Amino acid sequence: MARYEASFEIGSKADSYAAQRILERVYDTVREEVRTVREGSEDSSETIQAFKTLRDAAKDPMPGKLTIIYEQYDTESDTSASPER
Repeated sequence: MARYEASFEIGSKADSYAAQRILERVYDTVREEVRTVREGSEDSSETIQAFKTLRDAAKDPMPGKLTIIYEQYDTESDTSASPER
C-alpha cells in the first residue's frame, strides 16, 4: 500500500479560504462518486456526511492545520474511504 500525505498550515484568511476551497472540491468529488458509483452501498451516507462535516468546519476561518492522507491499496476491490480528523 502506498501512502501520500500533504499538510497545510492555516495561519491567515487567505490560507483559510484556500483550505475551504480544497474541502469544497473534495466534498463535491466524493458526493458525485457516491452518487454515480457507490449509490446504495452501506457506507455511502456515512462517507458523504463525514466529508460534509469537514467542509463545514472549514467555513469558520481559524488558524489550524489541514492534513490530507491518500492511501493507495494494492487491490481494486478495496475502495473503502474513511476521512481522518
